[in-house]
Amino acid sequence: MSETLITTDALAVISDAHGNIEALDRVLEDIERRGVKDSICLGDAIGYGPDPEGCVNRIRERGIPMVLGNHEQGLQGKEYMDWFVPPVRKVLQKTRTLLSDSTLEWIQTLPPTMERGDMLFVHGCPPDSVNKYLYTLDEDDLAEVFASYAHWLAFAGHTHELNLYVYDGEKAWREDITDQPVPLDRTRRYLVNVGAVGQPRDADKRAKYVLLNKAAATLRAVFVEYDAQKTVQAMKRVGMPEAYAKRLL
Repeated sequence: MSETLITTDALAVISDAHGNIEALDRVLEDIERRGVKDSICLGDAIGYGPDPEGCVNRIRERGIPMVLGNHEQGLQGKEYMDWFVPPVRKVLQKTRTLLSDSTLEWIQTLPPTMERGDMLFVHGCPPDSVNKYLYTLDEDDLAEVFASYAHWLAFAGHTHELNLYVYDGEKAWREDITDQPVPLDRTRRYLVNVGAVGQPRDADKRAKYVLLNKAAATLRAVFVEYDAQKTVQAMKRVGMPEAYAKRLL
């Protein structure tokens, strides 16, 4: 069982559940066990996985604010759907059949960004991109990204990778995030790539999210076990492509 945070002044940032209700439920349980009352979702609750409706319902029932992900955007109109490569377009078309009218209407209301004081939240890349991947940016590009907004902390998803970008006012670089607290320096600025709850794309197949301890000014990753085989079987039942199921194992 997960340890309880000493302080309740914490924020859990989750992203990319992608219809994987098994992973999302375990993550939400972990957040609750830690006594964390504040969460934000960076989008892509849908797509790839077998239960997009369930994932959206969990987020809405708990009142977790969510920004627009590129998979939600893909269901906002044909012009967005056409941005996807054919295999993912097929997944989104299948996903649409698994969503209620209420959820499809809710997707239309999602904002591309959220701000909280000195924090910015976006799915793809600050200041407001839903679709740009952080891993396509070199150090000079990252410095330009940091120069495009003023927030001390920014959080992004989309890449399904877990890492930290640091900016000292002149140059930007990338660091790893582990389960050990990282102290945050007020003389630097940070962009946090929070990893994926439901579709990890690295050697560690556990669900991932990030915890910000606001009182202590520390950041850490959390890794959560879940039953991936159960998700894989459900993906087969609803007819999702096998390639996306294999990613989970």
